[in-house]
This record gives sequence, C-alpha cells and structure tokens, in this order.
Amino acid sequence: MSETQTTAADSCAVPAESDGVACALPGAPAAHPERTWPGPSQQERFGLLRRAKSIAIVGASNNPARASYFVTTYLLSSTSYDVYLVNPRETEILGQPVYASLSGLPVVPDIVDVFRRHDDLPGVAQEAIDAGAQTLWLQLGSWNEDAAAVAEAAGLSVVMDRCIKIEHARFHGGLHLAGFDTGVISSRRQLLAR
Repeated sequence: MSETQTTAADSCAVPAESDGVACALPGAPAAHPERTWPGPSQQERFGLLRRAKSIAIVGASNNPARASYFVTTYLLSSTSYDVYLVNPRETEILGQPVYASLSGLPVVPDIVDVFRRHDDLPGVAQEAIDAGAQTLWLQLGSWNEDAAAVAEAAGLSVVMDRCIKIEHARFHGGLHLAGFDTGVISSRRQLLAR
C-alpha cells in the first residue's frame, strides 16, 4: 500500500487526551517506539530527489554483494544525477573515481547518501554540513536521531531508514515488487517467474 492510501486504522479518530494508540492492535508493540523524529513526507522526499543534481555516496563499496554497490550501479545507469563516491580505502569503483572524504569532492553534493555504521553517523552528518550539502540521506536500516538533530540544526533536510534507489524508482514508476527496475510502467502486478 502506498503512503497516499489510507486504511481504516489510518483514519480512525483518536481523542485528544489519548496516547495516540487507539487504533493499534491489542497487545501489539509499536514497531519502533524509540523513534521520535518524524522525517519528511513522501511528497517532501520526492521534492528532495527532484531538486537534486548531485549525490555523494559515503561508504561506497567495490563489492557487488554490498547494498552501496547496487545503489551506485542504479544511480549511474538509471538517473541523471552526478554521482560521487566516497571511501578512503578505494580509488575507483565502477570506473568512477573515489574520494577519501566529502571535503575532497570537486563539487558540493546536493544529497549525501550514507552507508556507514550507526556510531559513525553523527560524524558523517557533520562532514555533510561542512561540505555544504542540502540533504543527509541515511539508507535502509540506518536511524540515528543524534545525526538527524545535528544536520537539521544546520539547515539540512534529513531522510532516514529509506533506500534512495527504491525511493527514486518508486517515484519514477519503475519499481517492481522485488525492488528492481523492470522498465515497464503498469498498474498490473507482474507475475514472477518460478
């Protein structure tokens, strides 16, 4: 279900004095009760991707089994973004030069897409600020409210726990059920080969 569709649970009325869980299943814990940062809406994320011209991938990898490699491949082959790769241990990935840090980039990236460990995220947020980026984007599984607070305080937009490849493909009509760009835009669900 898309974020623009609603369910009965989404539209139920919650009294002002309630704790906001009137529509929750009885006994079901909140998915991530520790998460308090709201993040940008679907429309706001679409706007961030639409306005961006350049993306820096921090934690880019030369390993085809890594998510950053897959995302890099997609961004280079399926988008018009200028893509810059950042990893101090690499010199070239997919024929692209790799920079040791955000400060070494030849441009100011619009979006800094991060594939780094949780504890590294506040430091990367500060590097994105220092580089003049407009958006800090933390990939699927990355959620760090300290990093988000640092970036937002400096005026950056922050997206957390979302894949930039999936979001781009979804907004541009090329997302298949498995997350791959099929090149076919259809309202029909495609049958997967067995």
